Amino acid sequence: MIITKSEKQTFELGKKLAKKLRGGEVLALSGELGAGKTILVKGIAAGLGIKKIITSPTFVLMKVYQLRARTLKLKANKLVHIDCYRLTNAQAIIDIGAKEYFNRPDAITVIEWPEKIKEVLPRQKMNIKLSLRHNFNQREITLK
Repeated sequence: MIITKSEKQTFELGKKLAKKLRGGEVLALSGELGAGKTILVKGIAAGLGIKKIITSPTFVLMKVYQLRARTLKLKANKLVHIDCYRLTNAQAIIDIGAKEYFNRPDAITVIEWPEKIKEVLPRQKMNIKLSLRHNFNQREITLK
C-alpha cells in the first residue's frame, strides 16, 4: 500500500509505474469518483513520454495515444486509455474493439472502472485500487 498526499504525488507515482511497463500490460484502476484514477493515468502517460493533454474518455470510452517506443525501450507503441464509468455491460467495449488491445505486446492498456466489464477482462492484469482517505488530498493506493 502506498499513500499519496497530493495530486502531484499521485501523478509522480504514475510516472514511476510507467518506468516498469514494457508492453502487454493491462492495468485495472478501481476506486470511487475523485479517488485519483485519471491523475494516475496522466502520470503514467507522462512517464511514457506522451506530451498530449490526457483527459478521461468517459464519453468516447477509449483513447489511443502513440508512444515513442524506441526512445523508451518499449515493445509497446501505444497507450490505450479506457473508461467504463458509463457502461452497464461489457458489450460496448467489445463493439469498439477495445478488448483487442488487452495483453497485446504493442500496447499498454489502462482501464478505469474495470468492475463494469469484469467478464471480459483478461486474467493477466495488474489491479490497482485507489481510495480516498479521511484527508481528501490523501489517496491510499494498492497494487496487486
